[in-house]
Amino acid sequence: MSPSRRSFIKTGTISLAALGLGPLSASQAASGPSQELENLVKGIEPLGPDDYTQRREKAARLLAEHGLDALFVGGGTNLLYFTKVGWWLSERVFGVVLSRKKDPIWVCPAFEAKRAGELVPAGQEIRTWEEHEDPYATIGGVLKDIGTATGKLGAAPDLRAFEVFGLRRTLAAAQVVDGAPVTEGCRGTKTAKEIAFMDLANRITKLAFREGFKTLRAGMTTRDLAGAISAATQKMGSSGGGGPQFGPNTAFPHGSQVPRTLATGDAVLVDGGCAVEGYHSDVTRTVVFGKPSDKQRRVWDVVRKAQAAALAAAKPGATCESVDAAARKVITDAGYGPGYKYFAHRLGHGIGMEGHEYPYLVKGNPLRLEPGMTFSNEPGIYIYGEFGIRTEDCMVVTENGARHLGGMEAVSIEGPFGAD
Repeated sequence: MSPSRRSFIKTGTISLAALGLGPLSASQAASGPSQELENLVKGIEPLGPDDYTQRREKAARLLAEHGLDALFVGGGTNLLYFTKVGWWLSERVFGVVLSRKKDPIWVCPAFEAKRAGELVPAGQEIRTWEEHEDPYATIGGVLKDIGTATGKLGAAPDLRAFEVFGLRRTLAAAQVVDGAPVTEGCRGTKTAKEIAFMDLANRITKLAFREGFKTLRAGMTTRDLAGAISAATQKMGSSGGGGPQFGPNTAFPHGSQVPRTLATGDAVLVDGGCAVEGYHSDVTRTVVFGKPSDKQRRVWDVVRKAQAAALAAAKPGATCESVDAAARKVITDAGYGPGYKYFAHRLGHGIGMEGHEYPYLVKGNPLRLEPGMTFSNEPGIYIYGEFGIRTEDCMVVTENGARHLGGMEAVSIEGPFGAD
């Protein structure tokens, strides 16, 4: 991250009083985002042509490594990743053929050619198909011209089923296989630029949560709190926010549909995020409105220790499942096991251009961690009828271990944004 962006990393320990984790006056509650908030994404340098060229060069290397001749990528996140071209999904096939040696070749409905020409980089070929023609035959023509008509074509994993079946039906001479080793092999590890975007996105989310928690008051709704968080996020130059739950509803990992207003002694769990240059954050904080009970405090401490154990275990060469196991052992040893009894979900998911993406920190995944991989680190304990506690930060694997993105790590149930 450039030095000009480092000025936003300057918060100290946040006390309960400063956060407003108690009843506030009507004027305080209505004050909205603090005036000190500023646009933190202004001046951020976006990805440039060289970044996309490097991605396609890596894809070509992975094609060769996995014995594939080409990759077809349709509209969606993978297309954005490799080309910066955003295209809506419809029944009409649109996409790009990436190969080991040739420049990208695009396949497009003929009546959309002019619009595609506005998005596709100059010099890259666009082949069209008319409404009565078979788009998969057009893709087959591309493969023939690049000398891979009888080779292996990888299908990007976000292609729709009808596209995969269409490729297999029409390209009888080719072998259509899973292209995930290429797409996931590229997207699974992040560059310094991508990590900087995610660092900032996670920072913005934590600052927005902190602002939202200042508005906590008896009788408020989850919509009230979500609105405060969203407003703060927007003021800092992004969009997004958080999904709050109060009291017993916090025991539902993805929230309950039962309405509840905030009361003294309620756990308050907020899970949410935003994006910077298309790269996402994912943060959860749990606090208590009023004085925490001994049980709430004890469970919070167990969850935080589990998160710390996972961070310590996330080193290059460690398996994904071993990181999950490190967190789960802490929770089980504290009496909240076995297995998924109280810690009801995997430890974490990959994150980047999508909120949930490859790879996953879960039992049974032997994939070994590499520097640049990014994950959520989100252990939780959920006790139905009482409360749930989850603490979540995104982390990046480094050469020597791992670190949480965005700083502001929780240190106690009263210090959800810690000392930075």
